[in-house]
Amino acid sequence: MKLTWTKTDEAPALASYALLPILQAYFKGTGVELETADISLAGRIAANFPDRLHDDQKIHDELTRLGKLAQTPDANIIKLPNISASVPQLREAIAELQGKGYDIPDYPEAPSTEEARAVQARFAVVLGSAVNPVLREGNSDRRASTSVKAFAQKHPHRMMKSWPKSGSVTRVAHMSDKDFYGSEKSVTAGAATEVRIEFVNPAGAVKVLKQRIPLLEGEVIDCAVMNVEALRRFYAEQIAAAKADNALFSLHLKCTMMKVSDPIMFGHCVAEYFADALQKHAGVLAEIGANVNNGLADVLSKLDQLPAGKKAEIEADIAACYEERPGLAMVDSRGGRTNLHVPSDVIVDASMPVVIRDGGKMWNKEDGLQDTVAVIPDRCYATIYLAVIEDCKQNGQFDPATMGSVSNVGLMAQKAEEYGSHDKTFVAPGNGTIRIVDAGGNTLLEQSVEGGDIFRACQTKDEAVRDWVKLAVSRARASGAPAVFWLDPDRGHDAQIIRKVNSCLAEHDLSGTEIRIMKPVDAMRFSLERIRRGEDTVSVTGNVLRDYLTDLFPILELGTSARMLSIVPLLQGGAMLETGAGGSAPKHVQQFVKEGHLRWDSLGEYCALAPSLELMATKSGNPRANLLAKTLDEAIGQYLADSRYPSSKVNEIDNRGSTYYLALAWAKALAAQEEDGDLKQRFSPVAAALAAAEGRITQELLAAQGKPVDIGGYYFPDEDKCVTAMRPSATLNAIIDRM
Repeated sequence: MKLTWTKTDEAPALASYALLPILQAYFKGTGVELETADISLAGRIAANFPDRLHDDQKIHDELTRLGKLAQTPDANIIKLPNISASVPQLREAIAELQGKGYDIPDYPEAPSTEEARAVQARFAVVLGSAVNPVLREGNSDRRASTSVKAFAQKHPHRMMKSWPKSGSVTRVAHMSDKDFYGSEKSVTAGAATEVRIEFVNPAGAVKVLKQRIPLLEGEVIDCAVMNVEALRRFYAEQIAAAKADNALFSLHLKCTMMKVSDPIMFGHCVAEYFADALQKHAGVLAEIGANVNNGLADVLSKLDQLPAGKKAEIEADIAACYEERPGLAMVDSRGGRTNLHVPSDVIVDASMPVVIRDGGKMWNKEDGLQDTVAVIPDRCYATIYLAVIEDCKQNGQFDPATMGSVSNVGLMAQKAEEYGSHDKTFVAPGNGTIRIVDAGGNTLLEQSVEGGDIFRACQTKDEAVRDWVKLAVSRARASGAPAVFWLDPDRGHDAQIIRKVNSCLAEHDLSGTEIRIMKPVDAMRFSLERIRRGEDTVSVTGNVLRDYLTDLFPILELGTSARMLSIVPLLQGGAMLETGAGGSAPKHVQQFVKEGHLRWDSLGEYCALAPSLELMATKSGNPRANLLAKTLDEAIGQYLADSRYPSSKVNEIDNRGSTYYLALAWAKALAAQEEDGDLKQRFSPVAAALAAAEGRITQELLAAQGKPVDIGGYYFPDEDKCVTAMRPSATLNAIIDRM
């Protein structure tokens, strides 16, 4: 069994250049074999176009390889956060590759030929959540380790801002009908079959949207529709309400993971907010290919094709919209980048916890915090954030020093639920019906649609649900905390899952455990009550809620979700260890390039490494792997006790310094242990050398800060430049390289 370390993107990828040489040196002679696999956005793009590249440019399709590995007992994958690309990010990555001589075609957004459609299809496997559905052949067990939680309570983070006692107009706005929640229908397959998705117009003409979808016995399939007329009406109402309340208007979607449906919903919001300007110039904007689904920034960039006078006229009309509308929440107030500029800038699971942490406020154009109307159109999960905000208005801000934890058991195996729906999401070509029909011509599900509506179908396999329930019972027993299934009987999909859960629970010994099934909004209120009493709860949720909750609670409890331990026991006996969330990774890279300081905290990687080594010890019978894991745990505890995590400020300890101190503590633990004399003898001089050179090493690491850094690219950085930037201490390098 090999330990596979994924090469991904942005800050986690940069941090790996500092950490991996240490791991490779420490593992030498222990029987632990480490390999890397490039699943970065640029790597995935290049891997899909080998026919257009020179031999020295080709990148092996590591994602496909790891997908196959994940379905074997030998999988031991440490998966770092990666970019789930929106179309603007895809374009930027393509341009960067092209600039370095890679013959990658442009992304054809509106293909009009078979060749262009074929190119678009090749890019489709790169967009959005391209990585996670392939690798997640198991369900998720995500929680803060005991040492991390204890440290967070002893040393609470200082980012929490009080909710104003004078009151707040901040609220969550969601639709009341004609959304995905209200329209969802679901059915469980009684036998294995094959279905197709069809559009039928009022005259009865049939157009097949997707030809073959295999269904297993016991598999749940559902479908839902977002009515765009109701969506636009809802946006207009909330824009007016935000203006009346003197609150910011902010939109919270997931245009990366939900790569088909959410960019369309985002585009409708851009179109509504800037309606006066965009409708006035609709003809010209269509001619130059401006696409609101890619955000206002895409519209503005396309204006460069126009004569200066026309460009200025449209820009002035867009600027006038700001005066008539409520203020927009800002991503970069100094740079003028709003919530509606780029769809991948504001992702609901990362953005809403910050609204709560910041006392119900977001940044305005004056670079100040202001109350906001947080718009989450669909009701499936909007209500959970509404419940948190209502709780904070009544009870005040949470206290990280005393609050309990909410860990998560997440249903995500075998492309379960919404994240697996991208290939079954369609825009209705006209008025009519979209239906799911089985091989015998029987209609299983159908939805009435109007032109432009968003139809979405998804599947959840029985095996994935059974494993999820088993994991939930296991965590309830191990933790002693109540395990709550967040399922809504009034929602089509959840009603099917509840029946399965009850059936599965009957097969388990539940003595000594507390298992509940509650609507998400009720489960949230139950969990918040316990949190405020310092009590822990296990949330048991579907895939999307898993994503939302494992950002929400860690950001409030720990200050960041990057410090979470995320274990994915794979269905075939292997494991994948996920190392936290990358929502803040872009800002970290921007700071690093600007001033040579990388504030990414690799604690998630450190914590994932320990169970990965334990798995290797169990599978291969290698006692040294187990000893490495044991001493690494000790080192992590020392790392936290000594507060060696990165500062956010330049000229203070950053990721590279943190990695040094982790290496020092780990070497000391290996030198102090008595189980393996050879390792003790090997690491004693290493620990001594690292300790003796502490002053010189930290000085060299700090000296690398305070000035711009050239890493040779954002999506496809230069390998040698990254090594130089992330290993700036000659003293540290010499000690490690001698090993």
